[in-house]
Amino acid sequence: MILSKKPAKSHFLESTLFLYLQLLQNFEIVFFKVPLHNKFYVEMIVIKTSEEIELMRESALIVSKTLGILAKEVKPGVSTLYLDKLAEDFIREQGAIPGFLGLYDFPNTLCMSPNAQIVHGIPNDKPMEDGDIISIDCGALKNGFYGDHAYTFEVGNVAKETKKLLQITKESLYAGIRELRVGKRVGDVGFAIQNHCEKHGYGIVRELVGHGLGREMHEDPEMPNYGRRGRGKKFVEGMVVAIEPMVNMGTHQINQLNDGWTILTKDGKPSAHFEHDVAIVNGKPELLSTFKYVYEALGIESNEEDEFSFNSL
Repeated sequence: MILSKKPAKSHFLESTLFLYLQLLQNFEIVFFKVPLHNKFYVEMIVIKTSEEIELMRESALIVSKTLGILAKEVKPGVSTLYLDKLAEDFIREQGAIPGFLGLYDFPNTLCMSPNAQIVHGIPNDKPMEDGDIISIDCGALKNGFYGDHAYTFEVGNVAKETKKLLQITKESLYAGIRELRVGKRVGDVGFAIQNHCEKHGYGIVRELVGHGLGREMHEDPEMPNYGRRGRGKKFVEGMVVAIEPMVNMGTHQINQLNDGWTILTKDGKPSAHFEHDVAIVNGKPELLSTFKYVYEALGIESNEEDEFSFNSL
């Protein structure tokens, strides 16, 4: 879901903000101004306190645990609508609210996108089949803060080339996270993801991006999965973002279904999607979400998160 940009309310306010933004330009934090459709819009990066980051960790871990529960149930013959109900019930049992349900009028708790669907797939009663893959994207709202987290699962026996797509996409997620440091920029994250995937011949989706996260599901800055080193907004302490590579086996081009939500690859080839919530703490990236519960459910041993993990997980 793409971040919206809000218009300034008057020409006077617009002019005043422009002068103020010029004064702040050398600091490169908080505010910036971009032209869109011949109008100016103001964006704001909301910096979180350490207390707020801990509340966000709680929301993110609810989503992580939800994905862990679903991991046990992803198998041939199971419908995505069944998984959606499991997720909603569990999230509410944790004292949280499903983050996607009703957001921008989305009709379900989970975005469930199999095979050539990239993101925003709507759960239905069609059973999953052996050899499918499915991106499960989940959100939760608790204590006024959102968690937003995704994993692409294998359903039964998956083709070797599809397994590779999932592996490279997940590797690119961590390549991007390594660049989320004080003094680095949005383009550094995007470049790392793009470079890792494109050297394997995969397509990076352009129209859909990661985003800031906090009291709103989608905050500034936008976090593209492509870019140039040293470009874009500079990272500062206390920023929290959702980094989420969306990577296609073939072309980067996309189509959208008539439901107004589902995004799929233009060439019909599979797509993979992985997402973590990450804060900048002591100048470095720290995961608020984890795949730990997914891996426990699937019997996978991994140390991929160690360099980014909070020591109490």
